[in-house]
Parts: sequence; C-alpha cells; structure tokens
Amino acid sequence: MYLEKLELKQFRNYVETKLIFSPKINILIGENAQGKTNLLEAIYVLATARSHRTANDRELIEFKQESAALRGTLVRQTGKTKMELILSRKGKKAKLNFLEQAKLSQYIGQMNVILFAPEDLALVKGAPAVRRRFIDMEFGQIDAHYLYNLTQYRTILKQRNHYLKQLQLKQTADYMLLDVLSDQLAAFGAEIIAKRIVFLTGLEKYAQKLQEQITHTKEKLQFRYETSVAAAAQKSVEDLYSALKLLYKTNRKKEIIQGTTLYGPHRDDVLFLINQKNVHVYGSQGQQRTTALALKLAEIDLMKEETGEYPILLLDDVLSELDGSRQTQLLRTIQDKVQTFLTTPSISEITRKLIKDPEVFRIKHGEVSVQNE
Repeated sequence: MYLEKLELKQFRNYVETKLIFSPKINILIGENAQGKTNLLEAIYVLATARSHRTANDRELIEFKQESAALRGTLVRQTGKTKMELILSRKGKKAKLNFLEQAKLSQYIGQMNVILFAPEDLALVKGAPAVRRRFIDMEFGQIDAHYLYNLTQYRTILKQRNHYLKQLQLKQTADYMLLDVLSDQLAAFGAEIIAKRIVFLTGLEKYAQKLQEQITHTKEKLQFRYETSVAAAAQKSVEDLYSALKLLYKTNRKKEIIQGTTLYGPHRDDVLFLINQKNVHVYGSQGQQRTTALALKLAEIDLMKEETGEYPILLLDDVLSELDGSRQTQLLRTIQDKVQTFLTTPSISEITRKLIKDPEVFRIKHGEVSVQNE
C-alpha cells in the first residue's frame, strides 16, 4: 500500500496544502520547527485517528481555527480508498470513500503505518508504559478485535478503579459490583494477553533475523512477555480468564487498601534479551539501539504477514541518531519494499548512495515545494 495524495487544511502550521507522493521514498528536508514532523504526524493521524505526540486533538488544529481536515488517497492491491478525517471541538468525524463511519474502529486499520522517531530508541530502556503503548498502537492497527477488547478493558478498568477508591474511602461496602467489574475485566484482559503473546511471538521471529544481520550473527534477540499470570504463554484464553479472576479474588483486600487495580495487562511488560541477558539492564547503548531498530523493522514484515500488504514507514529524523552501519541496514531494508517518508535537515552521503531516485520536498514555514536533487 502507499499514500498517493495528501490534503491538509488548518492542521498544525499547514493552512492549506496538497501533495502527491512517490510510492517509494519521500524525503522531507527542512530546518527545525518548519513543519517536517507535523507532516509525518498528519499521515499518522490520518491512519490511526490519533497523534503520537499529544492526546489533545485541539493542539492539532491551527491556532484560532475551529477545525482541521485531513484527506488522503490510499492505494492498495484492491484499489484506491479515499480517506478523510475532520477534527473539531465536537470530536472526530471519519469517512471512507465519502461515507461517514459510525465508529472509529471501522476506519482505523485501512492504512497501516509504522512510525520510527528518536524517542523510539528509548523503547528498550524506557518505562514499561512505553512498551505497552507500543504494543497497543501497533497491534491495534492490525487487529480490529484487539482494539475493541483494549477499548472495553480501559473503560471497565476506569470504573473498577473508581469503585475500589470508593471502597477504600468506605463510601460503599457492597462487593457485588466489584465482583461484576472484576469478571468483565478478567474476560477482556484474557483476550488482550493472549493476543499480545501471539503478536510478540511473530514479531520476535522477524526481529531475530534482523538482529543477526546487523550484528553478523553475534547476538540472538529474544522477547519475554511479563505478566501477573504464571506461564501465560501456555494458557488458553479461558485459563487466562480464570487466572485473572482468581488474582482479583485473592487480592481483593490489597487492591481496596491501595484503591487501584494491581493485576492485568495494564501492568504487563516486555523484556528484550540478547544472548539471554536483559538488554535494559546489561545492554550497551549500541545494543539497545540495535534492538530498537530490529524491533521497528520487524513490524514491517509482521504487518505484511497479518494484512497481506506492506505498511507505510514514517522515519522522523532517525538517521541522525544512528551510526553508519545502522543507517545502511535501515535503508537497505526499506529500499524498494515500503513507501517511506523520511525527515532530515539535510541528505547525508550515506543516504545519497543508498536511496534510488527519491522524491524530495523542501519545507519552510509550513509551505512545501518539490526539490530536484
């Protein structure tokens, strides 16, 4: 798949912009604070209906304006799809081929994107919440059912935490509602854990190959899903459900004392191991960056396996954070494989040598011009 056209209106610092892209590599050149990242963000928002930079949609709308519009033409094996997303104070309105979608879940997943930004290099050494967000954002694009379960889980988790807080403050003494919420949370939590294990197993397969290529077979990369349910990888969804229910039952007093839910996929983590050692604790900065790179590139093949088409790759000033060998590995992996949008202040010699016939755009103060290199 590839994004053929993009139209922005009152999005960030783009007043009104229409662009036609190459199905291969598109390089966005400009100084800082000119709009390079805003353009990548627009593509990401068009695909996922949310920003990777802010949870406040109001920040996406041009200053003093009431709404922003993003429109794109997506080309897939099955044909072209017109995508439209309107952002306003009232919320989001999404359309596919000019038909408004009743739910955002019906819209998300049409265009699959992978974003790789400098902060993703902290994916390995960052907090567990960073890795959980990574899992949920990427897998939610691939599997609508996973996204549904995740949305339901978060809603019930919020309700359960609120009720635990009431029990903690002795504003209620009725455990029946807590039991109902625990049962519902366990049901959706079991589905989420099972799916995460399946997806991570597939991602590990591709990441292992990339890690071996980058390190010349010196390092073996493995993933370990850390959850409160013992031996979760060997359990069925039904067994996971029963195990979570038991955790909530046996730890009821502890959760009431703390006023929050202590068990479930919202507390889980992923460990990355190189030669059976935790990269977060024992890995060098180079190993941590190589692991993050292998992880992000592995998504390309996993999405192809799951959806039948390669995703669109968004690289936000990543090359400047990688050394020559890792830049080479990255560019060779994506060349002639996926449509890529790459932001950079300038084109390096490595980039010039490895990228064939890129489409180059110069960005200045939210204005975009095509540049012949």
